[in-house]
Amino acid sequence: MSPAVVAPGAPPDPSWTPAGSPAEAAALARSGATVLVMLPEPLDAALAAAAVYRWHGADVFVTGHADQVRQALEMTDSLAGRRPPALARRALA
Repeated sequence: MSPAVVAPGAPPDPSWTPAGSPAEAAALARSGATVLVMLPEPLDAALAAAAVYRWHGADVFVTGHADQVRQALEMTDSLAGRRPPALARRALA
């Protein structure tokens, strides 16, 4: 499942299961649950938390920094091999 980024205050889906730690997110993701994470407010903390939680399998992220978090999630999915990179460059010497 590709990650979803929702705004604070958006109505949650009852099938989403909140996770309080990356380890809990990983366990929930392994069980097949759709994992919800509430990201912190500062942008740098939100980006770091989003990348860690996505690496561990979280699917839904609640943040006020949607565009930046979405970009961090796409990068994390590319690094994890879940999607191709947005841009591939090959350096020739």
